[in-house]
Amino acid sequence: MIRNSLEKDNALRNLFLICIVLIVIVSAVYSQVTSHQFISYDDNVYVVNNPHVANGVTYKNIVWAFTSYYVANWHPITWLSHMVDVKFYGMDPRGHHVTNVIIHILSSLILLLFLFRSTGSLWKSSFVAALFALHPLHVESVAWVAERKDVLSAFFGFLSLLFYSEYVTGHKPRLYFLSLLSFILGLMSKPMLITLPIIMLLMDYWPLNRYSHEGQGQGLKQFSARAATLIKDKLTFIFCSVISAVITIYVQGTSGAIKSFDVIPLGIRVENASIAYVKYIGKTFWPFDLAILYPMPSNLPLWEVIVSLVILLIMSSAIILAGRRHHYLVVGWLWFLVTLLPVIGLIQVGTQSMADRYSYIPSIGLFIMVTWGVSNLLEGFKYGKGILALLAGLAIISLTALTRQQLSYWQDNISLYRHTLQVTTDNDKINTNLGVALAEKGELNAAIHEFQEALRINPNNKQARNDLSIALAQMRAQYGSSAVRTPVY
Repeated sequence: MIRNSLEKDNALRNLFLICIVLIVIVSAVYSQVTSHQFISYDDNVYVVNNPHVANGVTYKNIVWAFTSYYVANWHPITWLSHMVDVKFYGMDPRGHHVTNVIIHILSSLILLLFLFRSTGSLWKSSFVAALFALHPLHVESVAWVAERKDVLSAFFGFLSLLFYSEYVTGHKPRLYFLSLLSFILGLMSKPMLITLPIIMLLMDYWPLNRYSHEGQGQGLKQFSARAATLIKDKLTFIFCSVISAVITIYVQGTSGAIKSFDVIPLGIRVENASIAYVKYIGKTFWPFDLAILYPMPSNLPLWEVIVSLVILLIMSSAIILAGRRHHYLVVGWLWFLVTLLPVIGLIQVGTQSMADRYSYIPSIGLFIMVTWGVSNLLEGFKYGKGILALLAGLAIISLTALTRQQLSYWQDNISLYRHTLQVTTDNDKINTNLGVALAEKGELNAAIHEFQEALRINPNNKQARNDLSIALAQMRAQYGSSAVRTPVY
């Protein structure tokens, strides 16, 4: 008993030290956001030019947050968080950025605690939390004020999973209620969290091991009966997910945000989804050329679609076979596939083919697979623990460096848009945004070039055409008509 008590004390002390180290590292890496500006892409719509947010927390604005469908979204908790920021920081972007970082850090700590409590493995759980906290793919969710909904929904989502795992262990009804409440708050921050009940079912399989029951066999009939019981346990969560999905589809549909099948046919969506899944995997393991917008291509090469489908099929088959012994592989893979489903493009909102921010929660599934998988591979090796520590250290150092670099692109509009154009092609929306940013700085020649480039890519870009006309008029006013050549389209 004394030995168990000492081991528990050591584990708690190590947990505390790891949390402190994680807080210090993430704070240091993200400290540069205190010099970042608001981004014209959505930050103005969400915060700067939103009169309800700009007026702070008032009764009228609270009612608006719960009843409005502003910017084709219903996420009242997110609106309230922006209002609270304005109350404390006004329109100083530093405070708004710092809030995102704080929520991101808290989410990382809750993820660590949830995994540790449910798996019993402190070091593996810590590494997954570190990957989540320091991966450059997650910069977009943290450094973009308008993506407050991303970090906020993850915070409540992880909190819900933590309460749920504690409920499973302790069977205390209040923990079930706290898990449900956290889940509802997460849905009211961003509806992408609708897949969380499925994640709970996956966690029941591993690491909570609830599909097997003492005194019962392990046949298909017993497994199915147990699964049905576990599903019933989550009917309230599933009901909330359905309600959130219905509200989201209604709001985005009536706001015109959802693209019709006439604009983007179903076949194109399925093809893009298969490619996007593979690209998300690729950017998780090779996080380079990250951008705020990856435009939807006008056509998708057939070979790329076929290769993507083959890769997904081979990976799924291999994981199912290996998952018979290593359940974490199946759970991690399905975590990744399922949590991406709401934003994979089958219901297309916006013009993007994929987005870094969409990987914020899904990437955890891949992190779990790699962390537990590599650890298992090195078991039995003479220097396995040393190799594992070395690999973990190199991974964290590399990701930290890449995250700092990626953060530097988010310091202002021009830096962000120029980087995006360097790593993407035919991105007329970003050309237009860059043109506007340059025009605001008085760099009219450069702005005109960007507007012209946007129209070359997409002659139907009305905003680029309008902004080009304004820029040309300003040039004529400053330098006379002889200084400007009117382009022909």
